[in-house]
Amino acid sequence: MSNRHVDYVDDVLPGNGALPPRAWYAASSAHSLSLNGSWRFRLSPTADAHDESFAAEGYDAAQWPEVRVPGHWVLQGDGAFGAPIYTNHLYPFPVDPPYVPTENPTGDHLRTFDLPDDWPADGSATLRLDGVESCARLWLNGTDLGEFKGSRLPHEFAVGHLLKPAGNVLAVRVHQWSSGSYLEDQDQWWLPGIFRDVTLLHRPAGCVLDFFAHASYDHTSGLGTLRVDSDVDGRVTVPELGIDTATGEPVTVAVEPWTAETPRLYAGELVTEGERVPLRIGFRTVALEDGLIKVNGVPVLFKGVNRHEWHPEHGRALDLDTMRRDVELMKSHNINAVRTSHYPPHPAFLDLCDEYGLWVIDECDLETHGFVEQAWRDNPVDDERWTPALLDRAARMVERDKNHPSVVMWSLGNEAGTGRGLTAMAEWIRGRDPERLVHYEGDINCRDTDVYSRMYASHAEVEQIGAHLDGGTERRRGLPFILCEYAHAMGNGPGGLTEYQRLFEAHERLQGAFVWEWIDHGIKDERYGYAYGGDFGEELHDGNFVCDGLLFPDRTPTPGLIEFKKVVEPVRIEVNTGAGTVGVTNRHDFRDLSHLTFEWSYQVDGETVEAGPLSVPPLAAGESAEVKLPAPPVDARDAETQWTVRALGADGHEVAWGAAVLTPRPVARAATGDRPVRGERLITLGPASFDPRTGELRTVGRVPVVAPRLDVWRAPTDNDAGASWQEDIRLGEEWRKLGLHRVQHRVDDVELSDDALTVRGRVAPAGREAGLRTVFRWTSDGTAVRLTVSVAPVGEWKVPLPRLGVRFGLPGGASRVRWFGGGPGEAYPDTRQASALGLWHDDVDGLQTPYVYPQENGARADVRWAEIGGLRVEGEPEFWFTARRWTTEQLDAATHRTDLVAGDTVWVNLDHGQQGIGSQSCGPGPLPQYQLRPQAAEFAFTFTEAGEA
Repeated sequence: MSNRHVDYVDDVLPGNGALPPRAWYAASSAHSLSLNGSWRFRLSPTADAHDESFAAEGYDAAQWPEVRVPGHWVLQGDGAFGAPIYTNHLYPFPVDPPYVPTENPTGDHLRTFDLPDDWPADGSATLRLDGVESCARLWLNGTDLGEFKGSRLPHEFAVGHLLKPAGNVLAVRVHQWSSGSYLEDQDQWWLPGIFRDVTLLHRPAGCVLDFFAHASYDHTSGLGTLRVDSDVDGRVTVPELGIDTATGEPVTVAVEPWTAETPRLYAGELVTEGERVPLRIGFRTVALEDGLIKVNGVPVLFKGVNRHEWHPEHGRALDLDTMRRDVELMKSHNINAVRTSHYPPHPAFLDLCDEYGLWVIDECDLETHGFVEQAWRDNPVDDERWTPALLDRAARMVERDKNHPSVVMWSLGNEAGTGRGLTAMAEWIRGRDPERLVHYEGDINCRDTDVYSRMYASHAEVEQIGAHLDGGTERRRGLPFILCEYAHAMGNGPGGLTEYQRLFEAHERLQGAFVWEWIDHGIKDERYGYAYGGDFGEELHDGNFVCDGLLFPDRTPTPGLIEFKKVVEPVRIEVNTGAGTVGVTNRHDFRDLSHLTFEWSYQVDGETVEAGPLSVPPLAAGESAEVKLPAPPVDARDAETQWTVRALGADGHEVAWGAAVLTPRPVARAATGDRPVRGERLITLGPASFDPRTGELRTVGRVPVVAPRLDVWRAPTDNDAGASWQEDIRLGEEWRKLGLHRVQHRVDDVELSDDALTVRGRVAPAGREAGLRTVFRWTSDGTAVRLTVSVAPVGEWKVPLPRLGVRFGLPGGASRVRWFGGGPGEAYPDTRQASALGLWHDDVDGLQTPYVYPQENGARADVRWAEIGGLRVEGEPEFWFTARRWTTEQLDAATHRTDLVAGDTVWVNLDHGQQGIGSQSCGPGPLPQYQLRPQAAEFAFTFTEAGEA
């Protein structure tokens, strides 16, 4: 057999036999045939394990198993076809470019098909593969079509001369590794296979070969200019605009422009001698003006996310419904922009961005991050032998996606260092499409780019950049700034979003940011719930770093997404209770507020007692108004009252809200006056009983309680455990070094006085001098028992505390929870903007946030009182409330959801303070104001017996 293809796997060239890249469109008048479905499949351990005989006509593959196309073979076959591999940046094979290992899993795919009865006999045909990882060779009816690399880009082959009415055999050999793998070292699972559509397209004589729809907008005149360049002469019609013109001829008419806020599309058609192609035209102009990114003359503020393609069962093989779900979730959570990290998405996704309205940074399928391990030595991006492969990838992206109005920037790739290849890509893109901007984060001096882009810069540095005090080259200082990645959404978090957003709004140069990232890449797995790196026995892996999204793998929003929606809401609502007004600011870039309705509601002790519409003028973008609220509808002097104002979309979904307390909650009555009584086996004080030796609480009325103790430990979050390049320490490790996960409790004194039971003690880890002196003072008025906790640090403390509060157990399986405070979801000091004051209820299981990697979760902020398991707790002041069916230590020990097994006791935390969250799993840690520094503190809780919540 020939070794030509085996050699090709290691060749730096992008391939041979494929047709030139062109515009992608889903449908036309020409016939097409989907070849998706079940294919016969054979997996081999090496690239040369079998010869090419399987591609010949008549080959009997009846005994081969089947796989689904689109799909990844490692996610099929119940493990018989190998396993996924996750690495963040390390190559999972020796770095010796362009060579890859001999152990190169190779999948042979076979598909037999007949042409439809109405398939035209005239003209030619094209076979299109939209995505194959990582390298493929094709045969049709025994004829070699060619080879290609470039996993997330389409490749087409001329096949009309090879087709027959029935019994066509398409053979595709796919190699997991190739030289192209060196260019595809993105932070994601390595998943080989034919994972996007395979389609046969009829190409009649005179069909559309390629076209470029230029649709600009002049914001000063309100006129749009359309010119459709086509490789084949034809006519362009847009009936709604009265356009009927020849290709290549510009036409200027009055139009409504396209923006991400107002995605106005005009239906048109490109008609040539042999084909009719539907068009969706969006008129808009992208420009770099006055040092700013402007669309239609207006600076835009990106409120974006980085989106990998992901499905927990199918990997990167997404169907249209899943893509639509992504876009609808983005729009309903006030997201206006997407960076297609780190490759062009399925082209249907861009159709949806056009339709729904999202700004898109379309990123090339290029990342060579693993070369950072050798100081970027031998990086392909700076090796001219690889430049044809880089240009091929750039061209296939631009040509495929050039007709999408949603695409406002081309990105050269991600974390590929610097070099001549990137410059060549930028020059080619500008020559082909000067109507968009060029992005690349790694170009620190902005030699090749039109925007200064960074990852994970701290708040302080971003503020310096916004004020043009960041230094750098003169060119860079004159460019707009974006954070192409920030707010690392790994596990519990990200924190600090509000402070970033205020900076973006305060400095014109700061044009927004993109959260890393959209969705957790957990793989559905019976053993673990969701699997992550290392769960498949990978030699090298980066653990759960692949689970860092605003959505859980099943596309359930995380608390981070709910928080992001609140922080970036396009309407600022600020209730001024003193003046009885509400300030409304339109934070849109383009549209007024006529599409929204507003309503007020009035809450008494968390319950809405009255609501009504609020008349808000249709403010233009950037405008503000002060609107009068009605008089308070009820007199509630002995209750806490609050105004809430909401902005609602046409379908009734909440776009934005604001709230403020009108009258604060009354001061709690002092539970004092009763005398503690020492009995033979218990101390009693009002409704409570205590252990006479330790002074620990045992019951409140009929409710048994397990030992309330001072608690300072939390199961470290991903951000607690992380160490970004900005931070010097891993806080979670420092906590463990200090021993905060294994503190010991000492009772120094149990004292009974006329009006109190006082327990003095010390809480500290073994082997350390640092500790906390504690005083628990219990009082009662006969019906309630009040605990006042006084804490003072002793010894040397170099790190903040994870938490500060008390923890106790409720045996017997408490279920329902009712509370007046922040909700409905979790919140922490720097992730609490979406926490709304109200009267909430849930069960204990519903209080948990099911992070793929278990960690601290589920705290409710600003809680006034909570009822659980027949016990009512009131705080002085407000407190953080957490309840779960496992201990913090069990949560800390768990590595997957399935490790958490409910016990008979519900463990409750009442916290006076919590350490902030930050995003130090890759970005900066919590801001100083959100760090829980050890210092003297006093707080109190009142316990009474209550009915089951």
